[in-house]
Amino acid sequence: MTGRVQRLTAVTRPKIEFLFDGQPLSGQQGDTILTAILSNRGALRAAEFGPEQRAGFCLMGACQDCWVWREEGARLRACSTQLHAGLRLRSKAPDGWLS
Repeated sequence: MTGRVQRLTAVTRPKIEFLFDGQPLSGQQGDTILTAILSNRGALRAAEFGPEQRAGFCLMGACQDCWVWREEGARLRACSTQLHAGLRLRSKAPDGWLS
């Protein structure tokens, strides 16, 4: 599956490059991390307790469904964090990560 999000307007904003799970992706200036990822992929991450894929739930920073991690370990809410160039993100917590 390709991206879950389809842009209907504002499709010519400047492109922003970032990495997600080692894969180069791009979003647009003004995107949240979640919007940028879902514009490129069908899901944000695998569910913890089953085979399903997760793509965010509340989209306003109140749940825990859209957590992503910077490669160095900091946790971010993908739905409410603005994308910026050079981010190196991962869908799973780094080894040894504690909340």
